[in-house]
Amino acid sequence: MQEMLKITGIRKSFSTLDVLKGVDLTVHKGEVVSLIGPSGSGKTTLLRCANFLDQAEDGTMVLDGQTYHLGHVRRTEMYEARRRTAFVFQNYNLFLNKTALQNVTEGLIVARKMPRDEAEARAQKALEKVGLGNRGASYPNQLSGGQQQRVAIARALALQPDILCFDEPTSALDPELTGEVLRVLRDLAEHKTTMIIVTHEMKFARDVADRILFMDGGVVVEQGDAKQVIDHPQEERTRKFLASYGK
Repeated sequence: MQEMLKITGIRKSFSTLDVLKGVDLTVHKGEVVSLIGPSGSGKTTLLRCANFLDQAEDGTMVLDGQTYHLGHVRRTEMYEARRRTAFVFQNYNLFLNKTALQNVTEGLIVARKMPRDEAEARAQKALEKVGLGNRGASYPNQLSGGQQQRVAIARALALQPDILCFDEPTSALDPELTGEVLRVLRDLAEHKTTMIIVTHEMKFARDVADRILFMDGGVVVEQGDAKQVIDHPQEERTRKFLASYGK
């Protein structure tokens, strides 16, 4: 399998707290990797550093053959890498004064300098892909939380990134709305979309991810085939964590 992303020895601290302590992560083209672990284990920070939303202090990242030295990366390199990835946040981060269609087109027009008609056509296709083809004219306050998160996913898809990154995409949703977002992610996985997903949805991670990394205390404690890690964890820390989810 083609390596899409390889991170080696990534380190990050906030003040005196070491959040990432030399973490390695490899993602292959078409693969879904889930990051699980307790709050504060470094999962979101790893994802944010991979997207240059936070800057790591040390480590290297190879993204589809291009090498980045994370401790001293140039601004032009950051922009270049960000064009290859897209990030879906916990809390949608939609523009409240723009329609669903406008939220999806904004990045294409502003960041990618795409002509408006082309951007709108691509945005409409992305909305259709997440089951919202008929809600393009709706504003965020006219949409449920699950629909807003699906607009956020459409916005990321429209950028046609090499890797889609999700940070707890269902954590802000009521349980009855969680399913509609997870169904979209399942569909993307079936279409071999390369994804890194931070999640507390263990059943989803087991059923949809190809591999799982369990993080705790800024390190990867255990990783492997998703079903293997969830059903037969090898490390005591993994077993304790999964037991708290009734696994």
